[in-house]
Amino acid sequence: MKNTCDLCDDYRDVLTVLPFGLHHYGGTAAFHGPVETVKCFEDNSRIKELSATPGAGRVLVVDAAGSLRRAVLGDMIAGALATNGWAGIVIWGAVRDVVEMGELDLGVMALGHVPMPGTRRGEGHIGLDLMIGDVLVQPGAYLVADVEGVVLFPKEGPRP
Repeated sequence: MKNTCDLCDDYRDVLTVLPFGLHHYGGTAAFHGPVETVKCFEDNSRIKELSATPGAGRVLVVDAAGSLRRAVLGDMIAGALATNGWAGIVIWGAVRDVVEMGELDLGVMALGHVPMPGTRRGEGHIGLDLMIGDVLVQPGAYLVADVEGVVLFPKEGPRP
């Protein structure tokens, strides 16, 4: 797989770039795959639910409304994602257990980290179109992440 800089050179008119500010927390810095989405706010119920399903190389993109008050991902759910074949997770929000997460064979990117866990109230939605900054993220789009950033290929369009 080409790196994100080369993909931007080759597909600049097709792909979009997620906003800056995302940090790497997983043991895998470069990852890619088809997108699944979750929209939630400080509640990781839907993320936990998906972590128990076959990932088949997909990448979970979570719009947690940019909250840095509560982490929607910790080492246990991240471990389940890795075990079940997810390539990675990108969170517009916070994670916790960063030392343990760094040892997993999983790409993890988030805005930041905080020790306070998320809640489980059964809230949130799977499979919605998301807006991360000014970027539309749709289930079925194709995401590529590395140390340079995160790029998205549209749901209907070319793949790298």
